[in-house]
Amino acid sequence: MTGFGHGEVAAEGAKIVIEIRSVNRKQAEVSLSIPSEIEALEARIRDIINRRVARGRCDVRIRFDRPTGQASNRINRVLAASYAAEWTAIGVSLGLTGVAAIPSLDLLARCPGVLQNESVEIDPEQAWTSVQPALDQALNTFDAMRRREGDALSLDLESRIALMREGLDRISVLAPEVIIRYREQLLQRVRSALHDGVSPDDERLLKEVAIFADRSDISEEVTRLRSHFDQFADCTRSTDSVGRKLDFLAQEMNREINTIGSKANDARIAVDIVGLKTELERFREQAQNIE
Repeated sequence: MTGFGHGEVAAEGAKIVIEIRSVNRKQAEVSLSIPSEIEALEARIRDIINRRVARGRCDVRIRFDRPTGQASNRINRVLAASYAAEWTAIGVSLGLTGVAAIPSLDLLARCPGVLQNESVEIDPEQAWTSVQPALDQALNTFDAMRRREGDALSLDLESRIALMREGLDRISVLAPEVIIRYREQLLQRVRSALHDGVSPDDERLLKEVAIFADRSDISEEVTRLRSHFDQFADCTRSTDSVGRKLDFLAQEMNREINTIGSKANDARIAVDIVGLKTELERFREQAQNIE
């Protein structure tokens, strides 16, 4: 499921900022960008995220934001003095005098090595006391956004199931009529072939109709398909991750719909089978976005 989460906590003159973004994917995948100072915390961070996210690709970025102007460099005065002497000597050799012969501070600051970064030592264990609440905050806002998307997806899936129920109800009404119509068509063909009266109670005719009825019986498939619809309703009430279960239900529903279509042997039922498959495909696509 798609989502975005943000969390930040102040810590010793800096601010720990954590951002989480996710896109849809069948499996869970976490991409973590973390400052080198706290790489020792990576396993803990991944463990917390994996316990909260069962599906999707999550890009997690952690950074330290320090206030603007906070000293993070020191000046190598010895090296700066050496550069100044060299630049002054060059100026003299070129015949420059006065201000033009004096190297500016801006020029010296841009000389390699004059400004040196001060490495700030960070204790990972101490940093964890700030990283953990920031991560929890980011995951909470992340989950809230995904829940809103999940509610919308749930309504869409419910509408798909409702349409499939309606189609299955129509098929259930038509199925017995198929047997009756087959019996009448078979009787008419026999009469036409023999050019004389054939009793509707003829043993061979009844046997043929019975065989057709057995081959065309879809009662078991209809019952199982209704059961799958009911299992979806159970998923909507569950607080656990149901994405993979919905994938499985979609596969099973597809199996039953295909069997009903192959056994029904009726043009009117075939129309509803096409409708069922259309809605099921939409259901399957949306279910892949559910965690």
